[in-house]
Amino acid sequence: MSDRFKLNGKIALVTGSSQGIGHALISGLAEEGAIPVVNARSTDHAKAAVKAFEDKGIKAYSAVFDVTDKSAVEAGVNQTEAEVGPIEILINNAGIQYRTPLEDYPEEQWHRLLETNISGVFFTGQAVARHMIKRGRGKIINICSVQSELARPGIAPYTATKGAVRNLTRGMCTDWAKYGLQINGIAPGYFKTPLNQALVDNPEFSAWLEKRTPAGRWGDVDELVGAAVFLASPASSFINGHVLAVDGGITVSV
Repeated sequence: MSDRFKLNGKIALVTGSSQGIGHALISGLAEEGAIPVVNARSTDHAKAAVKAFEDKGIKAYSAVFDVTDKSAVEAGVNQTEAEVGPIEILINNAGIQYRTPLEDYPEEQWHRLLETNISGVFFTGQAVARHMIKRGRGKIINICSVQSELARPGIAPYTATKGAVRNLTRGMCTDWAKYGLQINGIAPGYFKTPLNQALVDNPEFSAWLEKRTPAGRWGDVDELVGAAVFLASPASSFINGHVLAVDGGITVSV
């Protein structure tokens, strides 16, 4: 049974994987035998992440591109396919957040969120899927959010982008499942990450979250790895278009 979860030799590209959730996910895939391809906008950040893998005896590669730049995405994906090998697992993780009251939300931040959180998923998913379709197989996992279903004050644009990623996941499945691709999502709850550090450090928010979440605590990023390995592995061979919540129960409780 355990062999169904093995990823031996499968090349895995994870966007935004030099730190935070993305790094935890790509590390988890590598532990199950996947060949990690680290993506970041910064060459230095990507190199540091690759070195960390190599220090552990794990061969790793980098693909440096900005997910909002369609041409750069396509070039990075094509180079990885040519120089590393076929990308069999893609996790669209890169994303940003900006918090402020909706009535004061700056236009430039609105566009940044749309470009990174939605266009980045579309551009990278499309570029990788073109290769996967030719091979008749591939796993794409989009990182959604509890905000794909719920809203909180001050993050309405982020909520809109993550709702879009949820439905883009369903749309990718509808279009690409017939070619042998599986496209699913993971919806993290509240995890201790650099993106959430201001909230983690806020005693009032942390107290509210712990009371609001049935599990009674923040999540640790390593707790997302099992879901990613499952959706990337043969064990999930007939799951398609699904968004798996990893949230301590927050989306099922009032």
